[in-house]
Amino acid sequence: MARKANLLLVDDDHNTLASLSRAFRMAGHEATVCDNAARALDLLRAQSFDLILSDVVMPGKSGIELLEDLKKAGLKTPIVLISGQANIEMAVKATKLGALDFLEKPLSTDKLLVTVENALRLSRLEEENRELRPAMTKLHEQIDRVAASETRVCILGETGTGKELVARAIHEKSPRQGHSFITLNCAAVPAELIESELFGHEKGAFTGAAAKHLGKFEQADGGTVFLDEIGDMPLAMQAKLLRVLEEGEVERVGGDKPIKVNVRVLVATHRNLEDLVKQNSFRRDLFHRIYVFPLQLPSLRERLEDFPDLVAHFARQVAAQNTWKEKIFAEEAIAELRKYAWPGNVRELRNVVERLILLASDEDVTASEVRLILPTSDSSSSGSSASAGGSATGTLAERTEAFERAVMLAEIRRNNFHMTNVARALGLERSHLYKKCQQLGIDLQSLRKPE
Repeated sequence: MARKANLLLVDDDHNTLASLSRAFRMAGHEATVCDNAARALDLLRAQSFDLILSDVVMPGKSGIELLEDLKKAGLKTPIVLISGQANIEMAVKATKLGALDFLEKPLSTDKLLVTVENALRLSRLEEENRELRPAMTKLHEQIDRVAASETRVCILGETGTGKELVARAIHEKSPRQGHSFITLNCAAVPAELIESELFGHEKGAFTGAAAKHLGKFEQADGGTVFLDEIGDMPLAMQAKLLRVLEEGEVERVGGDKPIKVNVRVLVATHRNLEDLVKQNSFRRDLFHRIYVFPLQLPSLRERLEDFPDLVAHFARQVAAQNTWKEKIFAEEAIAELRKYAWPGNVRELRNVVERLILLASDEDVTASEVRLILPTSDSSSSGSSASAGGSATGTLAERTEAFERAVMLAEIRRNNFHMTNVARALGLERSHLYKKCQQLGIDLQSLRKPE
């Protein structure tokens, strides 16, 4: 549902004011009118408006001068200028002064309504960026501050919060940004291989070592090594890592001489390292070496204000990668997404956005489609998740039908409406497939993309 806007209309032609205000009110917006720029400025100082639509050529001050006065007064209300005597020079000047758009008369009501919707969307994004992101603003400030130094950083946060992205940002903002950024997930490498992965090995050092191998530290010489999930590193390996951090040199497995390396080490973990130290499963001396500057990443549950931007970003990304038509998430759909606990954080949200775009039957993604694939807020609080298409409410028959519809839609789109392939993928006869579509209310004609 479109948001209602509070508009200020400025024009010396009273017929234009009457027709515009009528059109906007019919569209559900509020419209205040005035016939000169000086009066408009007084109104803007006294109350708040979402958007100004102003004629350019008026007695007294022009629309361009009104725009200049807005800037001088520090008023940030977006403005669209309108003129029946437009020229390129005028449009360029208006744009340079910060006008959101420049429209020529005669005006199209549809064009004006689209302009208002775009202005509201832009205004909301700018407001969120400016006011609603204290946690992320603080994080960006910390990244900027620590990147320029050689300080060791320990990035803390739940799985999926973007710890590697933060590590890359630190590297790319650092003096080492022209050199390699090398990563190793300590939890993903078997204990018997992690030393070779980090420090390398000589030919014949062990069975299968057919050639010399450079470890992560040598590969990153001059750059940055990022050790993800450092809390899962075996104790024996922790002692060897500590030596590297203290002496700045590594020794390959099977080698007999130390090799100097110049690297910055960044680490990350989803675990509580202080608790691991108390449990004697993480070395205290290593803890003090790496825990110099801790960076705590907020979970997605702590960033509810970021949902509109994150969802819009992922929707654009997914559409571009798959050459799909971009879809808009309704406000009610965003509200439903906010109810979920998001144990997988931003990574999980991206996957859900892709699934929703694939399953959505209309231009917009709706709240009901979100409910098809996510649990309700009650069940999500325990961190549970629903399978794709699993409805959170309703009778068994209703949930089964919702699941079948979601699966059918996914297969139809995945096979680009090639119904023989859809039938084969679902193990159905073609005739049965079409009957099933009718039963589930799937209109194939309306689903097809225009040629």
